[in-house]
Amino acid sequence: MPRKREQYWTESLFDSVYALYETATEYRTALGAAQLAVSSVDYDRRRTHEGRIGIEGRTTVHGRPFTTAPHDRALHLLSRTYRDTETKMRGHFEDSALLYASGTAWAIRTVLEGGTPPVVAFQVDEDRSPVPRGMTIPPLDRYAGATALTAAYEEVVRRAGASEYAEDLAGRDYVSEHEAGEMHAAIDVAEGLAGAAFAYGLLAQRALSFVLLEPRRARERELAAAWADSTPSEPSA
Repeated sequence: MPRKREQYWTESLFDSVYALYETATEYRTALGAAQLAVSSVDYDRRRTHEGRIGIEGRTTVHGRPFTTAPHDRALHLLSRTYRDTETKMRGHFEDSALLYASGTAWAIRTVLEGGTPPVVAFQVDEDRSPVPRGMTIPPLDRYAGATALTAAYEEVVRRAGASEYAEDLAGRDYVSEHEAGEMHAAIDVAEGLAGAAFAYGLLAQRALSFVLLEPRRARERELAAAWADSTPSEPSA
């Protein structure tokens, strides 16, 4: 079996970032499917069948035969199951989007500082789960997408700040009526954090391609020079 060619660090690093993109995409798709499933059993959108079934050995408080509506029960159980799944997928999407965005930002910073990381590296928490890194990216001279990248970063910061504020208020023993209103408003803003992080990750991934241009060209020059040195020169006439 032929040995797999070892990737140069620029390619393995980009593959590492792309794997983070694919992961976030999977969870985003799963979240969409869960949301669709929730809407399929929405009581406001459909009617339950009125047919009922009897339960042997049980009676009502008035001594009448006990009956239940199986279709209503099914929709109730499905709704609860789908909503639980939606909550889990929303959390997974947010976590993966933050890893994608922060990991790509870290890759850019590291390369600009002269590093040659073969993969994106994360620290882990007590559960051995990767922890997002910082989101900042240094100014990129001559990069056409710099303005959009900055705007996307500011949107992530805004929504992340709202998330932290909502969590802070929710953790207090007492919350005034005014603060409760602010908390709900912050929660609404924070719900878009995953989408904002994913959008920032996409732009950061494009920026990484720009940052890797020179290292890739340097590698091409290196390979060309090595090939030229290994090529026998033709004898002179």
